[in-house]
Amino acid sequence: MSTDVMIYADDLSKRFGTFRALDRIRFEVRRGEVVGFLGPNGAGKSTTMRILTCFISPTDGTAKVHGHDVFDEPLEVRRKIGYLPQRAPLYQDMRVWDYLRFVAQMRGLDDVTFKSRMRKIVEVCGLAQVLGKDIRTLSHGYRQRVGLGQALVHDPPILILDEPTSDLDPNEKAEVIRYIKEIGKERTILLSTHNLAEVETACARAIIVSKGRIVADGPLDEIRARSGKIRYVVSVSEKSAETGKAPTATEVQSALRALAGVRSMSEMPTDDKAHAFEISGDQDGDLRSDLFRLVVAKGWTLLELRRDSQTLEDVFRDLTKDSERRDRKMGIADDDDGDSDKNDTTARGDSQKQAAASGG
Repeated sequence: MSTDVMIYADDLSKRFGTFRALDRIRFEVRRGEVVGFLGPNGAGKSTTMRILTCFISPTDGTAKVHGHDVFDEPLEVRRKIGYLPQRAPLYQDMRVWDYLRFVAQMRGLDDVTFKSRMRKIVEVCGLAQVLGKDIRTLSHGYRQRVGLGQALVHDPPILILDEPTSDLDPNEKAEVIRYIKEIGKERTILLSTHNLAEVETACARAIIVSKGRIVADGPLDEIRARSGKIRYVVSVSEKSAETGKAPTATEVQSALRALAGVRSMSEMPTDDKAHAFEISGDQDGDLRSDLFRLVVAKGWTLLELRRDSQTLEDVFRDLTKDSERRDRKMGIADDDDGDSDKNDTTARGDSQKQAAASGG
C-alpha cells in the first residue's frame, strides 16, 4: 500500500444479524484528497465511518487509516483522525473554550500547544465571538463549528465528517462547507452528506454506495459522464416571434421531439414569457446546431440554448434507484446504517469472546 494512501478499505463487510450493511467494499483515499461519500439512507455510509473511526469492527475485510489497522491498532488510528459524527459530541453545560481545552487534554496536548492550536481553530472555524459562551446557548451552526474545532484540536492529518451540515439553515450550511474547503487544503477529508451540491462545491471526487456496495468511485466529471446522456435546455418566447405568430407549448414540443437524436424531453416551469424544455441526447452527439436551425426555420425567438452534462443528482438517482424501489416495498424494516450495534455478531467479536472464556 502506497504511503500516500491515508484511508484504505479492502473487501470490507459488516453484518448485523442477518442484515448485511456492507458487502465487500473497496476504496482508497489519498493524501490531500477531499472525497464525498454519498448514498441513500441505509446504504452503509455511517457504518463505514464507524468502522474507520474504530467505533465498531468489521465482520470481514481490512480497513486501515494512515497505515494502521482499525482492529489491531485502534489507538494509533484515533490519534491520526478527527471525527465529527452527525450529532457533534458536545457537553451542553460547558463553555466553548473549556470544552475544547477538555478535548485537548483528552488528546494529550499541553496548555502551550493547546493555546497555539486554538489560534488557528478560532480563525478557521469562526469561534472568536462564542469562546466564553455556554454551548447550550449556541445555534446549530455554531455547535457544528465547535464540533469541527474538537475534530481539529490535535491537528490530525485525516478528517472524517458524517453529515456535518444536517439540521442547519442554508447560511449555516454554506459557512460549514466553506470551513471544510479551507481545512481541506492541508488534510485528507472523507465527507458524508446527502447534499450533492455540497459535494460539487467541496470535493473533486465522490464515492457512491448503495445497498452496502460501491456503485461509483471517481472524479465528479467521470461520474456525471456515466449516464451516457447529455442535457439540453431550450427556451423560446411565447409572446413574440421573428416571423409569424408566437408558438404554443404544444407546437414547440412537437417540433423538438421530431428531431433525430432526442431521447426524451420534458417541459420546465417558467414565467409566462417563455416555453422552456429539457432535452436528453446521446453523450457523443451535439444537438445544438440542429436545435438552432429548427428555431430559425420556424421563425421563433430563441431566448436560451445550452448543453450540460447530466447533473450529479441525476446520476445519483440512476445509480441508487434500486434502493429506493426496495424501500417502497412492504417488508420487514432493516436497521438503518448499523444502528443495531447491540446485535453485532461479528466473527472477530465472537473470536475475542471465545478467547476470553478460555483464558486466552
